[in-house]
Amino acid sequence: MSGQELKSIVLHTGCGDIRGRKTASGREFLGVPFAHAGRFAYARPVECWEGVLDATDFGPACPQNRAVHEHLENPTRLFYKKEYREGLAFRYNEDCLNLNIYTPAEPENCPVIVFIHGGGFDSGMNTESPFDGSALARRGIITVFINYRVGVLGYLTHRDIQEQNGRDGNFGLDDQLTAIRWVKAHIADFGGDAENITLLGQSAGAISIQYLCLNTANKGLFRRAAMMSGAGLFPRFALPRRAEDTHAYWEQFLSLAGCASLDELRALPVERLFDAVEEIRAIRKDNTYCTMPVVDGQLIPAPVDELIRTPLPLNYMIGYTNADMYAPIMAFIGNRYARDNGAYVYYFDLDAPGDDNRAFHSADLRYVFGTLDGSWRPYGDRDREASAQMLDYLANFARCGDPNGPELPHWKKATRGFFTPVLHIGARRTSMGRVFYGKLIRNFLSKGEPKA
Repeated sequence: MSGQELKSIVLHTGCGDIRGRKTASGREFLGVPFAHAGRFAYARPVECWEGVLDATDFGPACPQNRAVHEHLENPTRLFYKKEYREGLAFRYNEDCLNLNIYTPAEPENCPVIVFIHGGGFDSGMNTESPFDGSALARRGIITVFINYRVGVLGYLTHRDIQEQNGRDGNFGLDDQLTAIRWVKAHIADFGGDAENITLLGQSAGAISIQYLCLNTANKGLFRRAAMMSGAGLFPRFALPRRAEDTHAYWEQFLSLAGCASLDELRALPVERLFDAVEEIRAIRKDNTYCTMPVVDGQLIPAPVDELIRTPLPLNYMIGYTNADMYAPIMAFIGNRYARDNGAYVYYFDLDAPGDDNRAFHSADLRYVFGTLDGSWRPYGDRDREASAQMLDYLANFARCGDPNGPELPHWKKATRGFFTPVLHIGARRTSMGRVFYGKLIRNFLSKGEPKA
């Protein structure tokens, strides 16, 4: 968020009047509700509101374990607290399905980027410090940041859900799709081009986009997809189980929560819900596999390792960092996906200053949104140059599917062959190059997860 004098603006939309804020970069509409949903129920899109909607402050995030049990967070999570949440105040509420929309000052048929945050499917929100669309607004792009349900509230499965809805689980993934549909239906009111939508996501957000790109029912909703640290899917982590194969996990969860039915779980105080999350985490080793999207026959209609052979025919951009999560695997899988789909692929090899965590998983977020000044890290001239380049590449990609432009190092698409052409964003310059797998392996073996 920009620290400048703010003036309000009232915009007339098909949903009703909305009050936002004018800034030096453009306009901001914050906490805009796109849907409502009860606990363990699918989202109902917002079609209208009464009076003038106040969109001058952020909306609440989905309740998540760190909001209740932050003292139990592991060192990796505390690293990310310092990196992206330190000093910020967050509100949590189950009525959390809202958007932050950043536009140029006088938008007219602007390209639109819809960003889906990461967090391992069990945490995160659209108000963490890197997430600001001001720099993209200055480049003529509208950026929309989504809040969606995570963790138990986003990915619980149960046979009663299947019986009541004809599908099971995936509330968080359904929230994302509902948000994209809302943006497509209403972004013209904010000056956006509904026919030129790019999805951008990082980590679990990138994997979510991958799922959305594997479902032919989503054809025409968006034109491009950019996936940071998540394209191609991890060999095991991101292969969803069938919904019914996770029922036993969630039945044990109900028992730990002291509930005999799904209705009782719906009525349980949210704090007690997360007490049960801690209890099951302590006794199960498959928590990750059971608290993520599932093959439900609708949003993910078939096993992902089958669907990935024929993704939607879109413009693709992917990237990963030199100390990414499972960095060597991320690069190998990402490069293979890039070759198969003619993607633009970048290798972010610019270490973050201030400690020895190199270009850790998500280090590229501040660069791609131009929010280096919001960090404690002593970023220098090369960091700012790389950030400006990444912003220009992304803005160009959102406009026409090609990131190249004047005064930018030329970026070639990936091609089939032994060596995948990648844009190497390095300590000295940005240029076409190759991935240094030996370095990725050394980083992975020596560092693992980032340390506080």
